[in-house]
This record gives sequence, C-alpha cells and structure tokens, in this order.
Amino acid sequence: MKVNAQSVNFAADGKLLDFVQKRMDKMELFYDKIIESDVYLKVENTSAKENKIVEIMVFVPRDKIMVKKQCKSFEEAVDSACSSLERQLVKKKEKLRAKA
Repeated sequence: MKVNAQSVNFAADGKLLDFVQKRMDKMELFYDKIIESDVYLKVENTSAKENKIVEIMVFVPRDKIMVKKQCKSFEEAVDSACSSLERQLVKKKEKLRAKA
C-alpha cells in the first residue's frame, strides 16, 4: 500500500517512518481495497506531555476514513490510531458484505 507520511514542524526519524509504514501495511489484512493513505505527524507547541498528534487518512473506493490521535509518543499515537482504523475498516467490510 502507498503510504504518504509527512512530518509537520519537525524532521521525522527513519525508524519512525519505517514503523508507520509497517503498521499501515497491516491495514490490508482488514480491508484489501485500500487505495492509499496519508499520515501526518505533528508536534503541538504546548507544555503538556501529550503533544504528539497523528492524523491518518485512508482512501478506499468511494470513501475515506480519517482518524486523529494525540499521545505522549508518536509510536503510541500511531498504534492507537491504527487500532481505531482496524475497527472502522472491519465495520466497513461487514457493511459491504451485508449489502451483497
């Protein structure tokens, strides 16, 4: 799957981008018609520890699914967002099967 990862206001480490790619590749296990996905990694300028924001937009035929999570680390935020995405993709797949 094509994953467009963009880091906003900081330079993302290669390990972080590899982690995002591996985690997003697992999404195809839940829904095989994913066209591409956009991942935005952001750092919010606050004194709070939970200042890492991950936004994931997954494009599927005739629809898109958006998830936004804020956590202490990018890895935690990506995991949380992907878990949420997995549930949404499974739900979408079940709806399509019910219509067929």
